[in-house]
Amino acid sequence: MIPLSVLDLSPIKQGSNAAAALKESAELARHCEKLGYRRYWLAEHHNMPGIASAATAVAIGHVAAATSTIRVGAGGIMLPNHAPLLIAEQFGTLAALFPGRIDLGIGRAPGTDPRTALALRRHLQTDLDNFPRDVQELIAYLAPSVPGQAVRAIPGEGSKVPVWILGSSHYGAQLAAALGLPYAFASHFAPDDLDVAIPLYRRSFQPSPWADKPYVMLGLNVFAADTAEEARLLFTSLEQAFVNLRTGRPGQLPPPQPGYADTLEPRIADMLERVLRCAIVGGPAEIAAGLEHFIAAHHPDEIMVTAQIYDAAARRRSYDILAQIHPPQGASPER
Repeated sequence: MIPLSVLDLSPIKQGSNAAAALKESAELARHCEKLGYRRYWLAEHHNMPGIASAATAVAIGHVAAATSTIRVGAGGIMLPNHAPLLIAEQFGTLAALFPGRIDLGIGRAPGTDPRTALALRRHLQTDLDNFPRDVQELIAYLAPSVPGQAVRAIPGEGSKVPVWILGSSHYGAQLAAALGLPYAFASHFAPDDLDVAIPLYRRSFQPSPWADKPYVMLGLNVFAADTAEEARLLFTSLEQAFVNLRTGRPGQLPPPQPGYADTLEPRIADMLERVLRCAIVGGPAEIAAGLEHFIAAHHPDEIMVTAQIYDAAARRRSYDILAQIHPPQGASPER
């Protein structure tokens, strides 16, 4: 049975605030832990009015403290925004507080707009060679220190926090394969290269001290409800959020809007259909059929489910229905 995990953007809903969003994230994590989901990841975004997980390591600590067995991690940390030593210390601290439960997914994108990236980094100089070097430096800080090592991550050294490469392109697939790391593909919002990147990763994978074979986790939007009509209505919150983001008007997560798709001009509707291609929306029968098709088409080793549903109870119910259809337990890649 393929394991299921959860990606949470800790959405700030219209009429609410970040404190409520983070509280709901902890409550949802506890709920998904009881259902048997393998891991619960939060993502780094900046200057986004609708996302509360900008200080991702802090949000991870909040969720990990509210749970007891589920793995908690980053999906992910945008490494070019940070010094590798800083991330090693942060996640080494989390691993010391919550042993055996912390994951570290890292990506190359800024997770924000260029002006905010400049505020984060103080420069926008980029070099494609920097990211692989930074990844390797980060991994080295998380490994046991060696005699004479001048710079050490304390906490961090020897923690061996599992590192994942995140991506949605050939670049991430090739890097994960070359370094022998597990690969998480952002098919839930950027599926264009899915059918090329995953075979490339599997074909090019080099065994490493961290993994002896390729391991693929795919992002998937799942909006489940007791009826297909209710699920389609819940899905309109995500559709609205995507349209707002892609048209330069990012905002808080809006409530469902009946008939929303009928209001869209063709080019916007086409954009939504493309970016949300990896979405399963419906009642139990539709969810079961869609999940079976997705697994047969892409053969993931793990699926990371995301559901930006406005109502907290409906969001929990969506994960309930999915767990009833496909029990989330499965073999773990962690050693």
